[in-house]
Amino acid sequence: MIALKESNRVIFQLVETTTEKGLGFDPKFSTSGNATCPYCGTVADSEHIKAEGCEKRMGLQMMAVVCVNSEKIGKYYFSADDIPKRHLLDPVEIGKRIEHLIKINGLRTPSEKLIGKMTDQLPSYGMDKFYDIFTERQMLSLLLFTRYVSLAQEEMGHSEFENGKALAISSYLGLLVSRMANFNSSMCLWNYTGGRGVVHSFGRQALAMTWDFPESNPFNDRGANWGGGIGSSVAVIERLVPHKGPILSANVIRGSASQRTFKSGTFDAIITDPPYYDNICYADLSDFFYIWLKRSLGHLYPDHFAADLTPKKVEAISSPYRHVAKQKAREFYEIQMEASFSAAYDALKEHGSFVCVYAHKTTLGWATLVDALRRAGFVVVESWPLDTERTGGFKVDKAMLASSIFLVARKRDGASTGSYENQVRSELQQVVQERVETLWGMGVAGADLVIAAVGAGLRAFTSFSRVEYANGEEVHAERFLTEVETLVLETIMKQLSKEVVSNSGKFSLAGVDPATRFYILWRYTYKYSVLDAGEAIVFANGTHIELDGPNGLSVGARALLEKKKGKYRLKDFSDRGSDKKLGKMMEDGQAASVVDALHRTLWLMENQPGELPTFLQEAQPNREQMRLVAQALAGPALKGGELGDVSPHAELSALAKLTANWKSVIEGAALTLLEKKERETGQRSLFK
Repeated sequence: MIALKESNRVIFQLVETTTEKGLGFDPKFSTSGNATCPYCGTVADSEHIKAEGCEKRMGLQMMAVVCVNSEKIGKYYFSADDIPKRHLLDPVEIGKRIEHLIKINGLRTPSEKLIGKMTDQLPSYGMDKFYDIFTERQMLSLLLFTRYVSLAQEEMGHSEFENGKALAISSYLGLLVSRMANFNSSMCLWNYTGGRGVVHSFGRQALAMTWDFPESNPFNDRGANWGGGIGSSVAVIERLVPHKGPILSANVIRGSASQRTFKSGTFDAIITDPPYYDNICYADLSDFFYIWLKRSLGHLYPDHFAADLTPKKVEAISSPYRHVAKQKAREFYEIQMEASFSAAYDALKEHGSFVCVYAHKTTLGWATLVDALRRAGFVVVESWPLDTERTGGFKVDKAMLASSIFLVARKRDGASTGSYENQVRSELQQVVQERVETLWGMGVAGADLVIAAVGAGLRAFTSFSRVEYANGEEVHAERFLTEVETLVLETIMKQLSKEVVSNSGKFSLAGVDPATRFYILWRYTYKYSVLDAGEAIVFANGTHIELDGPNGLSVGARALLEKKKGKYRLKDFSDRGSDKKLGKMMEDGQAASVVDALHRTLWLMENQPGELPTFLQEAQPNREQMRLVAQALAGPALKGGELGDVSPHAELSALAKLTANWKSVIEGAALTLLEKKERETGQRSLFK
């Protein structure tokens, strides 16, 4: 960016280099809306920028143009100021074209309000209507697409197309318009790694503020384009049409899952992917697509597009901003889920299957789901993780399941009340042991294995409408799930021990100190993700560890966890290893945890290898335990596969180096210390 002080404007110059240092300038002149003025150096903070946006004084400036050659691979970059003005449409001219479309064809620009959780902070910057998130060019192209869907419908009406086929084709075309909107808004991101160049508007489940964005040509076959959308739709249709036999028809009904729409015993199977508690505001997200579907298909489906935006009043999510308080939001969600499952129970045949997909990991969300299933009369008979998502996409520093958990349930047929000690606990242990071993052998790992095994354990609990302890107290779902997770994690520790058992076979990872055990299980389950407080607390309960308080792992100079803004992050050796006291005996005389000694060892190996012999002599860690913990943390089970399958991490790299060179690094350090002692005393040992 070059500031032209004489004209009070900036231009952008193209620079090519192989390193960031080679740029010759800091590209990060703006962070989270806080920018430094290139003229006077004044910092314009985000609050000032928001105020300017609300006053409609925030505009756009083109930085660069990216071109492709249809006969060659690669991209060509040009500074926007190097492009002749005749090749760039005048915004005034675009505005006139939009006005003409509106006047002649009766189209409306999307003036609906951005509301709800999905809008993130957009209204704070003056972007309070859907119109505000599209550039003039994007708006013109989307309105034209909308207009031509209507023209196609009219043309088919004049031809020999039967009404049903014409309606189906128009519907597909309308869906493609909403798809194009997803890749043609100012919320998109530039895919600098290659591919089609534009990342769609939803990098996460919200419309996030973006400060620089790509504006794609909707007819560029190297990008997210109209022709590509047509091709994808045709491919799906062809895949769904059988090559042999009759074409089966589908009956699609839009309605509320909580209402009893169908006769009792109608279905052989019911499959549902219910809302994940408070994780996603689905209706808010749908508004982005609804506004374009309404413009292209609203006249064909007037009953479904009568309102300005999607209906939200009875959406089955726990949303405090709609229900004022968290408790009321939770109660509403519970009522909706139970009503929906009860309606499904009634519509299902006596021996039919009810399949429920779930991929949210909070115990509160799980407990609500389990209670709703149990009260509706279902018993969970199976639980399996299935890969349902496309690979790739955004990499976020947050714990995410790679799979979706499919719970298979049937109508309960048995006693109403069960004993936890005599009936539930014994079956639970058997189910968890079998499921962990089975999934482990299938290569399922991490959070997917934990949640899938917990899901399988629901069979023992949901076999009864009520489960009691020996004293008559009811076992609630939340408490049961905590106990199941504890059992699952204990079983996983045993499996890890089998992988790294010592030569003598006398040591098991299950016997390590609580802090080390916690560290191994966290790394196994969540790898290097940051956890929300609720999920971290549940995990800590399952491992019998305190997060906070006097003895908490997030407290003190040697804290194993970092607590920040209600989230927990597990520290690695680079965070902790520089502490000279780490790994040595505590002030109260207690031995240091194995993970402390390991972290100090890794840090010294990477930064001060000459100090490693002295540390090992002073700390006197159990080397066999430390070796096995290092092997467990570096092993395939915690990496999620072979090294080539996962992103490299500093700790993983250091662990791989340590375990591969254990004899030379650790035993060599001990030998070095012995030789040093011999030189000081002038004596040599008879045996080394």
